[in-house]
Amino acid sequence: MSARMLDTYREVITPEGVPLHLPAAGPIPRALAWAIDFVIRAAGLLMLSIPLAFLGEFGQGIYACLMFLTLWAYTIVQEAVWGRTLGKRVLGLRVVAQDGAPIGWMASITRNLLRTVDMLPFGYALGLLSSLFDPHGRRLGDLVAGTVVVHDVVQPFAAPLAIDTVLAQPQPLQPAEQAAVVAFAERAPRLSGARQQELAEIAGELSGGHGQVGVLRLYAMANWLLGRR
Repeated sequence: MSARMLDTYREVITPEGVPLHLPAAGPIPRALAWAIDFVIRAAGLLMLSIPLAFLGEFGQGIYACLMFLTLWAYTIVQEAVWGRTLGKRVLGLRVVAQDGAPIGWMASITRNLLRTVDMLPFGYALGLLSSLFDPHGRRLGDLVAGTVVVHDVVQPFAAPLAIDTVLAQPQPLQPAEQAAVVAFAERAPRLSGARQQELAEIAGELSGGHGQVGVLRLYAMANWLLGRR
């Protein structure tokens, strides 16, 4: 069975030994979230600028302070407290630490201050290149801060299948390949049906089936490997 990257899932093992699979977000949803945040900030400043214009120089000073807070505090505070900005909330994204834990103030400050580097030379060019070459879509700010942006979508788990059939492997398998089949049978019940079929398709040559047929045959081969005859 050949190994290839299925998606941008980042696997994290918790101290309890439980594997977490974090679906990393790519540059497109992150750019859309940034655009939403930009519109929100621009609209807020525009509305505040109208009454402040009547206060003369005092109003200009207040407006300058509000611009600074909008530029920096908007993202830093929201990500440190809630793990996401309003734009990320709309797109179903969240910023987490590399181990899947919530990010703190220092990580939020670091990743947002380094936006000035990601923006170079223009239009987030460095940040885009970094996210394209990084397997988890991280820009430079994420790499330094030790954070990753993930899809905050809870997928409904498929009900565990009671597979009691046994199917001998049609060809000899290496120990690592046997472990992969067994791991599939243990992990697949917690995945959606489409995700199960996607994983099973990699072993289509071994199972000789596609779609749900391939999934069921891999379950049966796992039972055979585990001695459930």
